[in-house]
Amino acid sequence: MPVESVFPRLEALLPHVQKPIQYVGGELNSTVKNWDECDVRWALMYPDAYEVGLPNQGVMILYEVLNEREGVLAERTYSVWPDLEELMREHKVPQFTVDSHRPVGAFDVFGLSFSTELGYTNMLTALDLAGIPLESKDRTVDDPIVLAGGHAAFNPEPIAEFIDCAVIGDGEQAVLDMTAIIREWKAEGRPGGREEVLFRLARTGSVYVPGFYDVEYLPDGRIGRVVPNKSGVPWRVSKHTVMDLDEWPYPKQPLVPLAETVHERMSVEIFRGCTRGCRFCQAGMITRPVRERSITGIGDMVEKGLKATGFEEVGLLSLSSADHTEIADVAKGLADRYEEDKIGLSLPSTRVDAFNIDLANELTRNGRRSGLTFAPEGGSERMRKVINKMVSEEDLIRTVATAYGNGWRQVKLYFMLGLPTETDEDVLQIADMAANVIAKGREVAGNDIRCTVSIGGFVPKPHTPFQWAPQLSAEETDARLAKLRDKIRGDKKYGRSIGFRYHDGKPGIVEGLLSRGDRRIGSVIRAVYEDGGRFDGWREHFSYDRWMACAEKTLPAFGVDVDWYTTRERTYEEVLPWDHLDSGLDKDWLWDDWQDSLDETEVEDCRWTPCFDCGVCPQMQTEIQIGPTGKKLLPLSVVK
Repeated sequence: MPVESVFPRLEALLPHVQKPIQYVGGELNSTVKNWDECDVRWALMYPDAYEVGLPNQGVMILYEVLNEREGVLAERTYSVWPDLEELMREHKVPQFTVDSHRPVGAFDVFGLSFSTELGYTNMLTALDLAGIPLESKDRTVDDPIVLAGGHAAFNPEPIAEFIDCAVIGDGEQAVLDMTAIIREWKAEGRPGGREEVLFRLARTGSVYVPGFYDVEYLPDGRIGRVVPNKSGVPWRVSKHTVMDLDEWPYPKQPLVPLAETVHERMSVEIFRGCTRGCRFCQAGMITRPVRERSITGIGDMVEKGLKATGFEEVGLLSLSSADHTEIADVAKGLADRYEEDKIGLSLPSTRVDAFNIDLANELTRNGRRSGLTFAPEGGSERMRKVINKMVSEEDLIRTVATAYGNGWRQVKLYFMLGLPTETDEDVLQIADMAANVIAKGREVAGNDIRCTVSIGGFVPKPHTPFQWAPQLSAEETDARLAKLRDKIRGDKKYGRSIGFRYHDGKPGIVEGLLSRGDRRIGSVIRAVYEDGGRFDGWREHFSYDRWMACAEKTLPAFGVDVDWYTTRERTYEEVLPWDHLDSGLDKDWLWDDWQDSLDETEVEDCRWTPCFDCGVCPQMQTEIQIGPTGKKLLPLSVVK
């Protein structure tokens, strides 16, 4: 039976909402397949607004991987703004996909990609609008399987009651494996109902079904143990790792948005994983090992992507793009190839110790010379040892001076505040560093330069050495920010050349509550949603008071509070909510690295040194994959 489009009903509402174009679909390279010719159908969601969700590489890759398969259909959906949500409820229009405006509730799988925990209330909004029961236990065989993925899925316990399953790690092969299981179950006539298909997924050992696990608590509120409640379900669930990125050259046909989005460019992931070992960085820890895409693989993806999209900028993405073993040849080869077309190249923020002016010049040869961003993270040498960010102030000053001397006028420095063992003095040294940067910049390039100091709050994350660390309270965070702001603004000689951007401590506390929470936090999330919480990642929509009020209303029944989850330090013996989810990292190695941080001991990058036994390569049967390949990206010859 074909599923009817809701667009005729939706169209009448669009004149009454902001940015209606974000809901109409029809983007270049989008896909609409025949519903009846497909037997497994996915609705993929990035739980944020279209302008944030459309450029998301994870969703874009899975959308294309699934739609390439015969008999499989994937469509996209994004969070609707509150103005449209209100009208949809009033006119009974369900959550819809933008590709063909089919109701999300009609699909087999509703997959959500969470790069941040602050999207949880948006998930509940979408479930409710779709007519899908909020809690997994209330769903029937006709409801979609609700699947969580993305970095936040490495601890899905706070949303355990709302999702049916979670996949941790790389999604490309995982969604195809799931599709095959669902297809077989449907072909057999859906025997055993919803529980049977979830069991078939769970027994693979690589799909986590929270409903098949019981959590036991100790009298003091800590977790006693997490145990399977169904025979045949594994005690631990493993992450997925795609080893050869050249075998997965996605997206081949990147989506081109209709409305303005946060990234107006075509992006290529040049490698996955990071072994720099920054102790605060969850992304670097959970995506190990390093797997490089070959220089020729990158070149092919750029060539095809630009032809398919017409974009004028290419983003070379990874966690530390300048660490690609052939980044110089990649940048020069692409700049040579697209010099006449004026295609610009960009990297995410660059590590100070990986930056060189030749690379920077290649990246800006065909594009505009905007600001450079570096991330020292810690203001003092001591803090950088604690977090294993091996960058000296001398290195930073030298690098920034080179940039100013070669024509750059804007430099942005990113720091974290609230890191373990941090003192006021460590934070105030950020102001000293910024002043030294301006002083050196004026020396080499004159007075027409600026340095912007950007501050983010540290939030301890699962599967990192800092997963045991206490978090700084919102009040202490704000007090340190105030001292730093006063010192920067009080500098009469350099202060006017230093910009200062920061977030207060409140969003970080909510993020910390969600990132290291357990199943009891689900009651807080639901209460916030029912109280109107939406778009918590947006400053204008976020309400700290709402989160705290809902926590105070729900958590006392469990004998815990917000501080118990955020500002409390954990011990080695404590069972952490995510211990049964295997990221490949050995828990003892993480603990030893946490102790090394307290001793201010630095650890080298294992790409270039002997193995430190983090556990990933043997446990996941993987290996570090790096070049060089020795190949070059020659300019394409003109076809006559």
